Amino acid sequence: MENLMYNLEVSLWSYLTLAAILFSIGFYGVVTRRNAIAILMSLELMFNAVNINLIAFNNYVTPDKFVGQIFAIFVVVIAAAEATVGLAIVILIYRNWRGIDADRVNLLKW
Repeated sequence: MENLMYNLEVSLWSYLTLAAILFSIGFYGVVTRRNAIAILMSLELMFNAVNINLIAFNNYVTPDKFVGQIFAIFVVVIAAAEATVGLAIVILIYRNWRGIDADRVNLLKW
């Protein structure tokens, strides 16, 4: 039984399926949510799905190089910057209008 546990390998299709499910849930959240915080959380879920794909392809295509991990680190840095700027915008909108409903916000229109 222990040998079976050590020989169990996860295939590339398992990672791709997990990433597709996470990306789909994130996309659904971005399209259907009105709350800006929920939209930002859904975007983070989509970024994490991309990271799973990058690491999985790096592991199965070129396991000796770290290209996938480097791109995943860039995605994490971009996600952190997006969360910082997004939360700052959400806080400013909340201070001005006492709500963060994404349907009512027309700040970026002229």
